[in-house]
Amino acid sequence: MLKAMTLAATAALLLMACSGSSNERRPAAGANSGVVVGSEVGAGSGEAPLGAVEGGLLGADIGRSLDDADRRIAGQAEYEALEYGRAGRPATWNSPGSGNRGEVVVGPAYEVNRLDCRQYSHRVFIGGRPRVAKGTACREPDSTWRIIG
Repeated sequence: MLKAMTLAATAALLLMACSGSSNERRPAAGANSGVVVGSEVGAGSGEAPLGAVEGGLLGADIGRSLDDADRRIAGQAEYEALEYGRAGRPATWNSPGSGNRGEVVVGPAYEVNRLDCRQYSHRVFIGGRPRVAKGTACREPDSTWRIIG
């Protein structure tokens, strides 16, 4: 199973590498519509940009159900889980304004074309009802996480 996932991730990265200039903004392969890779959404002063991680959530039906503040909080949780999270341990977030909440669970890191990659699951509770977004992301050399599937 891991071998198949690694092969799929490698193929997606190779296809993306051949599809245009590195400065071009385009939908990530396998991502929901509306995902902009390379967006410079900052996590805060002195912190690495969230990049496509927030875009992955924004492009999903779940993202359209959240307000801007919730999307920022959820995007920060995704980034922190991908960057610092331990495999299988949920990173939780809560929105005091809306009462929405969520948890991001990441898998173990693995390498594809010298990039660190992780699968993740983001369960969001909107009005108490759970919704789930799943994906795979790889850390780019500029420290952003790019959704690859």
